Amino acid sequence: MNGSGTHRPGTVPDRGPDTAMVLAAGLGTRMRPLTETKPKPLVEVAGRPLIDHVLDRLAEAGVDRAVVNVHYLAGQIEAHLKDRRHPRVEFSDERALLLETGGGIVHAMPKLGDKPFFLLNTDSLWIDGTRPLLARLAEAWDESRMDALLVVASVVATSGYFGNGDFLLDAEGRLSRRPERITAPFVYTGCGILSPKLFDGAPEGPFSLNMLFDRAIEAERLYGLRLDGLWMHVGTPQAIGEAERMILESAM
Repeated sequence: MNGSGTHRPGTVPDRGPDTAMVLAAGLGTRMRPLTETKPKPLVEVAGRPLIDHVLDRLAEAGVDRAVVNVHYLAGQIEAHLKDRRHPRVEFSDERALLLETGGGIVHAMPKLGDKPFFLLNTDSLWIDGTRPLLARLAEAWDESRMDALLVVASVVATSGYFGNGDFLLDAEGRLSRRPERITAPFVYTGCGILSPKLFDGAPEGPFSLNMLFDRAIEAERLYGLRLDGLWMHVGTPQAIGEAERMILESAM
């Protein structure tokens, strides 16, 4: 499939976000040599660019609009997505300065609006469990309790990830950081729902979303939703083959 977006919008619960932020501005250094001539979001997995996998998921969930930030080889991404209609794509231009995850969203806030929005990384793919993940995420969202709801995966149900985990998840669904020298059971997948309130008082310029996640943890407003399928982190050339094997096996 190309960037035209042949999937038609589906349905999403009434309170589900109709807007998404798609992070596509990174340099893709760990994906070299594939990213020497193309940006990482255009690297193909199972015959389709990473960014198309992500945008197709949003289209299937009924999301109307995706804000895509661009920096490295930005023109290639813009050209690839110029004809996509589902979801409709708007670009947040970071050509002048790469703003990292937090700064990139702050820069895009005028386009994102004042309602909660989906957040997706382009190097994060997943295989759904019993129900579509984005529908489960929208149903679990509760702005009265949450500033962010992050999808987390079991570290043993992943491909392309070799870390020690990111979070602990309590019985109420709240997230806390992995203590030092301990392996945490859950890894953040790069997918979630964020409230604009998370960015109140956020700095300008480059900074990591982790700073705001830590602030939300202190306020007991960072929550997690466990992925009931399989997560694929596609950050290196070797991870492409692993992800393609998982996708093929899931289709059997």
